[in-house]
Amino acid sequence: MKTNLRIGEILTEKGYVTEKQISQALAYQKEHRDKRVGQILMELGFVTETQVLEALASRLQLRIVDVAQLVINIEAVAMIDKGLAEKNLILPVHVKDHNMQIVTNDPLNYFALEEVRQQSGCQLEILLSEEAPLKQAISYYFAEVSARRAAKQANVGFSTSSAMAELEIENLDNSDDEAPIIRLLNSLIERAIKTGASDVHIEPFEKETRVRMRIDGVIMEYVNIQRNIHAPLIARIKILSNLDIAERRLPQDGHFRVSLDDGQVNIRVSVLPTVFGEKAVMRIMAFNGKLEHADHFGMDEYSYKQFAPLLNYPNGIIYITGPTGSGKSTTLYMILEYLTGRNINISTIEDPVEKNLPGINQTQVNPVAGLTFDVGLRALMRQDPDVIMVGETRDGETAGTSVRAAITGHVVLSTLHTNDAVSSIVRLEDMGVETYLVANSLVGLVAQRLLRKVCPNCAKEVETTEQERLFLGEDVKIVRKGMGCSHCNNTGYKGRIAVHEILAIDNTVRRMIVNHNSVEEISAYAREHQHMRTLKESGLILVKEGTTTPEELMKISYE
Repeated sequence: MKTNLRIGEILTEKGYVTEKQISQALAYQKEHRDKRVGQILMELGFVTETQVLEALASRLQLRIVDVAQLVINIEAVAMIDKGLAEKNLILPVHVKDHNMQIVTNDPLNYFALEEVRQQSGCQLEILLSEEAPLKQAISYYFAEVSARRAAKQANVGFSTSSAMAELEIENLDNSDDEAPIIRLLNSLIERAIKTGASDVHIEPFEKETRVRMRIDGVIMEYVNIQRNIHAPLIARIKILSNLDIAERRLPQDGHFRVSLDDGQVNIRVSVLPTVFGEKAVMRIMAFNGKLEHADHFGMDEYSYKQFAPLLNYPNGIIYITGPTGSGKSTTLYMILEYLTGRNINISTIEDPVEKNLPGINQTQVNPVAGLTFDVGLRALMRQDPDVIMVGETRDGETAGTSVRAAITGHVVLSTLHTNDAVSSIVRLEDMGVETYLVANSLVGLVAQRLLRKVCPNCAKEVETTEQERLFLGEDVKIVRKGMGCSHCNNTGYKGRIAVHEILAIDNTVRRMIVNHNSVEEISAYAREHQHMRTLKESGLILVKEGTTTPEELMKISYE
């Protein structure tokens, strides 16, 4: 490769830019020394990124690739410095016998390429990629490298005596960022956030401690660490979450915040004593994922049309229901963000506040100080709110106060743990709320579940089995399933999509609640007169479209 090639020459040869445009870019570069000519030409709108890549590819006989589709070798990534990779957008992909494949968007950055040669001791084969996916891949794979490195250092850095482990706990509070335990925890959290994990489980066993992560709703093995690092690691988590380090016999809950490049992330922590020590679960409240139908609160067109009118009621309560991890909080936050567009006073009471929303008064529950959901909710009522959001309805007191707030002219939004929309009515009565209060306060019930989506990279059409046809219907002959690839961690699934079941409470349903009609009767009425789609029916549509699989549908439907 000639070392005196310039991007300007290549683009002019191709006829993408004129000499005049090049001189404009060079004049601009005199003021912005840190920017390269190719970048400036794109910023000034003279060329597109695709044109630049195509020109480089044809002139230098290089291949343009999609980083997301490549199988990337972590050992190769670890061979160069993270700072070098991030600054110059270079990602090692594969290494064999002193030959290294790298992906970059600037093959003319000779100084950086030379440094990669020096660090790795390898000859380079260059592949080209667009900037945005390359940046994402670099951040993802280096998070993986630093997490594995930190686990390894922590494993090596601790002697096997328990006295050493005890000693470390004492010194953790004022130690620097370089302590192996701190580095280990930081890199585990960074890796979890970058891969879109929702929870990190740190589980002690007799011989070792296992770290697992839940990605797209499924828990995956991640790394094993030595048994004697367990106590200091849990102590570090407790320090961050303001929990009692000395208390090891009782469960504790807390939370802390982490600052990353793209903002702050809340992490909810639960510590529980087990036979071999305390198990910690860190729940990551990240809202940076790409959402399907984000403009419709994650609902498809049909569900959105059923749900939207419920937000126009002047008062009443709307419950979003579903098990833990079904995306209820995310849906609630999207609804609140939408409501801030109206000139109204919105207040919330939450445990913990998972995301800071502009223009909304958010209150954090603090049971130690006596600020429970119930106490906070009563105080909120005196603050003249139009809309109140109660993070979770956990007990009869909170349910009763929420229902009274709805009757006295407020719109209340909250979440409940129930199997489907209609059974929320029974759940509220079970909590001790009077039947007439339930009937008069409810406006709508929304049940929500998340289904994993088939990985687009390895999806194949498959014939359904006899058993699947019994469940799905005889007309479903073909479904799409992922075969498993590097893109989806060999699971066959990538990302998730929400399905909904929506019951609007009209006068007939109110009468049925007061008359203690059964869940089945209310459900039958809603399907016939409101055209309510059950969770199974909503999921079935996605199976037929090839978005998800029969196995995923079976997880949410219990008929």
